[in-house]
Amino acid sequence: MGILIGLEHVGHEWPGKRVLEDQTIGINEGERIGIVGRNGDGKSTLLEIVGHVLEPDEGTVTWRRGISVGYLGQADQLGDKDPVRRAIFGDVPEYTWASDARIRAILDELVGDLDLDGLVGELSGGQRRRVDLCRVLCHAWDVVLMDEPTNHLDLAAIEWLADHLRRRWPAGEGALLVVTHDRWFLDEVCEHMWEVHDRRVEPFEGGYSAYIQQRVERERQAAVMEERRQNTLRKELNWLAHGAKARTSKPKFRIEAARALIANDPPLRNPLELKRLAVSRLGKQVIEMKGVSFSYPGGPRVIDGVDWLIGPGDRYGILGANGAGKSTLLALMTGALEPTSGTVKIGASVRFGFMSQHLDALGEKDGWRVLEVLGRYKRSYLVGGKMQSPTQLIERLGFEQRELQNFIRDLSGGQRRRLALLCVILEEPNVLVLDEPGNDLDTDMLAVMEDLLDSWPGTLLVVSHDRYLMERVTDDQFALIDGHVRHVPGGVDEYLRLLGEKDAAARPAPSDQPRTDGPSRPAATGLTNQERRELKKRFDAVSRKLEKTSEEPDRLRAEMAAVDASDYAALMAAQEALDTCLAEREALEDEWLELSERLGIE
Repeated sequence: MGILIGLEHVGHEWPGKRVLEDQTIGINEGERIGIVGRNGDGKSTLLEIVGHVLEPDEGTVTWRRGISVGYLGQADQLGDKDPVRRAIFGDVPEYTWASDARIRAILDELVGDLDLDGLVGELSGGQRRRVDLCRVLCHAWDVVLMDEPTNHLDLAAIEWLADHLRRRWPAGEGALLVVTHDRWFLDEVCEHMWEVHDRRVEPFEGGYSAYIQQRVERERQAAVMEERRQNTLRKELNWLAHGAKARTSKPKFRIEAARALIANDPPLRNPLELKRLAVSRLGKQVIEMKGVSFSYPGGPRVIDGVDWLIGPGDRYGILGANGAGKSTLLALMTGALEPTSGTVKIGASVRFGFMSQHLDALGEKDGWRVLEVLGRYKRSYLVGGKMQSPTQLIERLGFEQRELQNFIRDLSGGQRRRLALLCVILEEPNVLVLDEPGNDLDTDMLAVMEDLLDSWPGTLLVVSHDRYLMERVTDDQFALIDGHVRHVPGGVDEYLRLLGEKDAAARPAPSDQPRTDGPSRPAATGLTNQERRELKKRFDAVSRKLEKTSEEPDRLRAEMAAVDASDYAALMAAQEALDTCLAEREALEDEWLELSERLGIE
């Protein structure tokens, strides 16, 4: 495995802040690396330095001879007067890329709704982002660098992008370096993590979940070492008095301790207690929608015949593609819009707290300082059983004391979003409505925000394309598809499955015309003779395997029954073997059913 890009003794400083100092690290063939760290700690700077977009103040960045590197920045460099096709392909002739099935699939997914001859300057921000992403993906780079690639993508597009990047290169080839706050995406795509903090780059093995586990262990070890250091210092004073020399030892890293620490954590929230508190604040009625439909003047129905009852303490996530009408649905639920037909009843005691995607509440306060904004609220609030001031709460959300004097206009996107969320909570609503609350937040601040929402004692409605955040802070998810709201007990996975089924149903049926070079194909399957033979071969193999293993679950159950009940390890091993067997048979049964349907076997 050869090195593709190497950084040697790299350092860089922005006015007032040094972000990297004397860092040496490399990117090898086959590596898929996610970059995480707090906002402002240098993640994007590191990516720009790796991509030769920015020259470091110190050190060198060496690319292996002959490699090509594609770079997706947070801001695009597209020409407003260029047609979309030129922005994506430059001067490459159309016959070159139009005949490539891989490129056509990328175009269909990302810019299928755009006119390739239209001008880039006429596109929305989200459309420009998709064009820029398409520009990077349609070219065959050895290394791809991406800064927040999931911005402006909906859940289905994010899943497609993750799958594309997993399959983009054969194992052991190419390299990917990605900065993103989407933790699900990091776990799906990346096999290594780089954490940028305290002017250095620290590598971790595994995806985001493994990185968090190792970081917890690192912090635990740091606490243990500090306690030992203090003990050593006390002993040293005593030994010095008696002429003895101090000795220290280093603790050994044990990842099992981190797993045990995570396994023993209490539940994230107490749903019964939160429900009780919500009822006391809200009464029994929150929002009741009956036959609600809505269409904008001259347009089709965006919301169609929705019946939905939302009660006190319900924590609901709303899923849907871009343009599906999620923000319109929120506006109807909160009374900001009147339905075209149907009724929306809002409980008499309901007080909405609404945070929009565009942070409208802060839009008129650009000339205010953070401290002035916080001064509008009460001096203390009961949070998690303790009285805390607004300044204590904003510090909990990552602000430093010196930053409280900053003007709103000078805050970063992540800082503005955190302040907007706190302002909504300080209004003491009992129904909290959040539209894309995770935008612009780094992974650490997302975790802090989720921790804050865990103790929220009211009704919570969340719209987000961040599936990790969605499934973390809400208890149930609902999908908005073709104007209808439906419960998806399986969460994001079930929603994506429904979208896949919808797309499959919309595709034209295969032709049932007979072939001229042989026997006609069965109309129900649309298979060639060769395809049918291959499927029948696989069907027979699956059938034999199912028959061969039919008695295996009963055998494993009998073995587990014979295990000594006091032998916990043996019982767990037996249970694991049984679970594996059942999962394998279930997968085989699903494949058997699918093959039988495709072959038309009754």
